[in-house]
Amino acid sequence: MKFHYQAKTKDGEDQVGFVEAPNRESATAILSGHGLFILSIEATKKEAWYERIGGIFTGVKRKDKVIFFRQLSTLLEARIPLNAALRSLQAQTVNPTLKEAVFEVAESIDSGLSFSQALERRQGVFSEFYVAMVRAAETTGKLDEIIDFLADYTEKEDLIARKTMGAMAYPALVVGMFGVVALVLVVFVFPQIRPVFEQSGIDLPFTTRILLGSGEFLGAWWPLVLIGVIFGGIVGIDYFRSKEGRAVLDDAKVRFPLIHRIYLPLVLTRFSYTTSLLLKGGIPVAQALEIVSHVVANALYQELLHEVSESVRGGETISQAISRYPDYFPKLVPQMLAVGEQSGQLSQIFSRVATFYEREADDVINNIVNLIQPLLIAVVGIFVGLLFASILLPLYQLTSSFG
Repeated sequence: MKFHYQAKTKDGEDQVGFVEAPNRESATAILSGHGLFILSIEATKKEAWYERIGGIFTGVKRKDKVIFFRQLSTLLEARIPLNAALRSLQAQTVNPTLKEAVFEVAESIDSGLSFSQALERRQGVFSEFYVAMVRAAETTGKLDEIIDFLADYTEKEDLIARKTMGAMAYPALVVGMFGVVALVLVVFVFPQIRPVFEQSGIDLPFTTRILLGSGEFLGAWWPLVLIGVIFGGIVGIDYFRSKEGRAVLDDAKVRFPLIHRIYLPLVLTRFSYTTSLLLKGGIPVAQALEIVSHVVANALYQELLHEVSESVRGGETISQAISRYPDYFPKLVPQMLAVGEQSGQLSQIFSRVATFYEREADDVINNIVNLIQPLLIAVVGIFVGLLFASILLPLYQLTSSFG
């Protein structure tokens, strides 16, 4: 469970934040162990399943986030205080969900929370990635630079999503029309001609028997099938928006070949850019890796980077530690980092690695997007052929038997 607390340090300074623990007593013990005098501690409200699903329809578009972070970066570069910048953006924001979130973030900062803690309270709008990046910026004092990076990164994600949607629009229309035609044939047409096949005594192909059986089943049980699909969709959405479900998705992103080709360069860009920024800010390598493990927003990489951090604390170089995970860090990464360690320019090398994988991500995404249309159309063509062959072959056998 996550608890929100208000406390005082030994020096009498106010401190507020969140702590995760199995229960209130454990949370209190953790805070007391850090020398804090607790003023209040409350369990945060657990989001209900219907609230998580509803968040899909009331969320904030990437485009709105791009505009928000771009404007915030500009205001911070102009040396406008953070809270004044947020108040100004809150007045200009059109999206009601984002407007409310920015207002709450500004209010939280007024009450004494840091920017990352304030964002963390609205993780429905600002994901763990944004929170972790801002927390890293607070460590180095380079908030305006991180905010500019977040604007660029969110803009790139939006561009990727729009490219993919544009490439899939026509194939999706074809797939949808094929699905409707197939459903009509299976449910209404095939059952009408089944008695003809049965009376003729011809041996039906396997695919034809499957289609005829499916048509009878859907015709008789379609209400239950519809309820099952809706229920399964709700349960699936709720599960994959939970902590365990996100971990399963993180594992799939790394292991599924096609997704892996897109995801790996993106996560390596995040990893390399943030590590470079932290090292430039004077953060020790082991501590920087610990911080970055939360920035990559992937459960597998978080665990791996924690292990790499411990190895570095034990005396290994970062290149040696990372080289033990070739499936997650290509050979190029430890090779370049070894050069950086020898030359004393590790932060610059991390920056070059980030640039390299950012370009590779662009190339891979463009290539895959260009292949989506012909690939989907080919798949649809195969299914259309199977569908019509399943009915035409028995008809041919039927006419041949009469001839």
